[in-house]
Amino acid sequence: MSEEEVIKRRLIFDGDGTGDDRRFNLMLKMITKWIHSIDESPEESRQMYDKILAQLSLVEHSRRRSELVTKSNDEQLMKYQKLYYNYEEKIKEVRSEISNQRSELEKAKRGLLLQNPPRTEMNRQLIMLQKELMELGEEKKRLVQKLDKRKKQFHVLFTSANQLKVYLDEEDDSEINTSLDDVTANSPGPEPMSE
Repeated sequence: MSEEEVIKRRLIFDGDGTGDDRRFNLMLKMITKWIHSIDESPEESRQMYDKILAQLSLVEHSRRRSELVTKSNDEQLMKYQKLYYNYEEKIKEVRSEISNQRSELEKAKRGLLLQNPPRTEMNRQLIMLQKELMELGEEKKRLVQKLDKRKKQFHVLFTSANQLKVYLDEEDDSEINTSLDDVTANSPGPEPMSE
């Protein structure tokens, strides 16, 4: 037998590494010695018998302790398996929730994309609005120029009206007033202003 095989057999025989093989070997030697010591005195035989019982008690104690450790390990294993199962269930729930949240996020993204036009459409609308704004600016310039022209025309008309009033106030002669009345009655009215 190779050294490796011997070590493997000792480990298998030793069980959980509690030294049971040594106790069994010692007890076997003690029993063999006790059987061969029949010629010895009853007192020595009794001492050997007590040693065998003490060794047997140690082996039994070791076996019970090993059983308790095994039972405790099995209980711990069951607890850990339950915990593992619970955690697996929670992980499945969380993964499911993440999947649901992802699908909700995708729906929200699609909704936002549908609500907002694409960038090319936005750029086209922006260009159109800028063009319209320029046209409105030019229209405003034309209207301001027209307003200025009208103000000047109104100022000329107002000044002429004031001068005419002053002139009329100075004239006391009724003939001139009459002839003016004739002239205004025969005239078609003031010329329309050009724009």
